[in-house]
Amino acid sequence: MRNYFRKLFQKPAAPRQDSATTAPLSELQLQSITSNANARFDTQQLIAACGQSMGKQRDLNEDSVLAITSTLAGNSGNTPFGLYIVADGMGGHQFGEVASNAAIRTVAGMIMRKFHPYLFNLKAELPDESLQEIMQSAVTEAQKVIQREAPGSGTTLTAALILGQQVTIAHVGDSRAYMVYPDGRLEAVTRDHSLVKRLEELGHISPEEAANYPHRNVLYRALGQGELLEPDIFTIPFPTAGLLMLCSDGLWGVISEQNLLQAVREAPNLQRACQNLVSAANAAGGPDNISVVLVQLAGQ
Repeated sequence: MRNYFRKLFQKPAAPRQDSATTAPLSELQLQSITSNANARFDTQQLIAACGQSMGKQRDLNEDSVLAITSTLAGNSGNTPFGLYIVADGMGGHQFGEVASNAAIRTVAGMIMRKFHPYLFNLKAELPDESLQEIMQSAVTEAQKVIQREAPGSGTTLTAALILGQQVTIAHVGDSRAYMVYPDGRLEAVTRDHSLVKRLEELGHISPEEAANYPHRNVLYRALGQGELLEPDIFTIPFPTAGLLMLCSDGLWGVISEQNLLQAVREAPNLQRACQNLVSAANAAGGPDNISVVLVQLAGQ
């Protein structure tokens, strides 16, 4: 088994000096390939893309992003599997970067250890825990790691674990998960753990006032802060012919939901949609780090 993994991950040989170079594909060719690939899916498959920028007014990128797309092997066929995370660190002096990276590293590590036998088609028993319990354990461990590695810092965390047509989300802070529906709706499925959102929910300020509230970035719940952590964890179906979007407040905080939806729907593919969203946030001033992940379940 050790030799198998060594061979699997061994460093590829360097290309020959006389190897021919390949010109990059044009946008038209990329669209054709994407269209043909979608048309030929006999089974459901996940397609994902992501985009990031430091923004126009920051000297350090404290956002971290992870995207893993695969399938789980089983007797009844391959089941789509994906893990997607956006974390927005805070704390200054690079501690925010450490916190967001530690959150993603810990959460992804714990989840992948549960599922790696299926990713490599190795025989193993199914995890005893539910997906929500697995997510809860991973977030709890990330809380401990951040408090140990970057005390005084914190990070948001919005993680989506996709298995088949079900999406299990773990959420802390004010990064967001959206569902994009084919009928033209964009719905935030997570709730911001921010002071301004709480004031809005209590009716003390209007949505219009919330958009310009001076302390809109103050969080009352973040990973790495406080002794007790209560993440929002829930499972929802992947929207038929729709998309999942995860993003930090560097995107949704400067681009209206109408413009978010327009940028996604008008793009020829997911990667171009991510690029357009990041560009739009920078064009709006880019006051914060920008991160976005888009996921499609093709073949539904």
